[in-house]
Amino acid sequence: MLERLQSITETANRELESAVGLEAVEALRVKYLGKKGELAGIMSGMGKLAPDERRALGEKANVVKAELETKISAAILRVQEAALEAELKGARIDVTLPGRGRTGGHRHPVSQTLEDICAVFARLGFVVEQGPEIELDWYNFEALNVPADHPARDMQDTFYVDGNTLQASHANPVVLRTHTSPVQIRTMLNQKPPVRAVMPGRVYRKDSDQTHTPMFHQVEGLLVDTKVTFAELKGTLDAFAKAFFGAKSKTRFRPSFFPFTEPSAEVDVSCVFCSGKGCRVCKQTGWLEVLGSGMVHPNVFKHAGYDPSQVTGFAFGMGVERLAMLRYGIDDLRTMFENDYRFVAQF
Repeated sequence: MLERLQSITETANRELESAVGLEAVEALRVKYLGKKGELAGIMSGMGKLAPDERRALGEKANVVKAELETKISAAILRVQEAALEAELKGARIDVTLPGRGRTGGHRHPVSQTLEDICAVFARLGFVVEQGPEIELDWYNFEALNVPADHPARDMQDTFYVDGNTLQASHANPVVLRTHTSPVQIRTMLNQKPPVRAVMPGRVYRKDSDQTHTPMFHQVEGLLVDTKVTFAELKGTLDAFAKAFFGAKSKTRFRPSFFPFTEPSAEVDVSCVFCSGKGCRVCKQTGWLEVLGSGMVHPNVFKHAGYDPSQVTGFAFGMGVERLAMLRYGIDDLRTMFENDYRFVAQF
C-alpha cells in the first residue's frame, strides 16, 4: 500500500501539471481526494493491517494528502492566471483600470419633504404622533363630525376593508384611512389638554391621475389649549411657510369648508417659482394653494371627551407630495412612485 501511495502521488503530480482549466483540476481533486477517490480507497483497507503497518500507512497517507492539496491549489492558481492572460491578450479586460465605485443611495423626495415638515414643527414645539392606517369608520369619519349621511363623504372616495377578522360591525366598518385626522382623535382620547402634535403618514383614496395617486402622504397638525385663537393658527402656519419655502414667503388665508373645523380656511403661499409675480405654474395669480386649516369644531371635541366650553384649538393638514412637487419643480406626481433610480438620484 505504501508503494501504491507513492504511485498515486507521482501520477497525480503529472496530471495536475498538464491540467487545463478549472474543471479539469476539479475533476482531479475528486479523483484523488474525493470521498470515493484513490486515497480514500487505500485508507479503507487499513483495518486489515497490523498496528505498526497501520500507523506507518496513516502517516504516509497524511503526507500524501497534504502534498496533493498543495499541488491542487497551485494548479488552480496557474489555470486562473492563464485565463487572465488570455483575456488580456484579447483586450477584453484591463486590470490597470480603476474599479467601478458603488454609488450611494438617495433619500426619496417625499421622505425628505416629510422629515423637513416635521422638523419645522418640532422647532415650534409640536411632537409627532402615529396611528393605524387601517382604521375604524368612527375614527375616520364619525368622530370628525362626518356622519354617514354627511355630504362631505362624497369629497373622499374611500377604500373599505373586509372587517370580519377585525371585530368590526356593519355600523362601524373598516376603512383605509383617507386622512391622518383619525390620529387627532386618538391623541385627544389618550391625552388631556394641552395638545400640540403633528401626525405624518400614508393615506388612501380612489384617485389616480397626474396629480393624484391611490396612496399618498399627509402631515396634519393639532393644537388644543385654553384660549387658542385663529390668530395663533395664522401665525403658526406663516412661520412654517417662511421656514419651509423661504424667509420671503407670504401666506394668504381664504374661507373654505371642512366638517371638522369651523371656521375653515385654505392657505396659499406666494408662488415659489415667480416670487408672487405671476407665472404659468400659479396661473398668473402669484399664489399656490398648500394646505387646509381651521378651528377645531366643537363636535370633534365632544367626541374626544373634551369640553368645548373650556378648550379651543386649531388643526391643519397638508399633502406631502404636493409640497415636494412645489419644492423640487416636479410636474407629474406619478414619477415619485415609479422606482426609477434616475429620478431619485436627482435628490
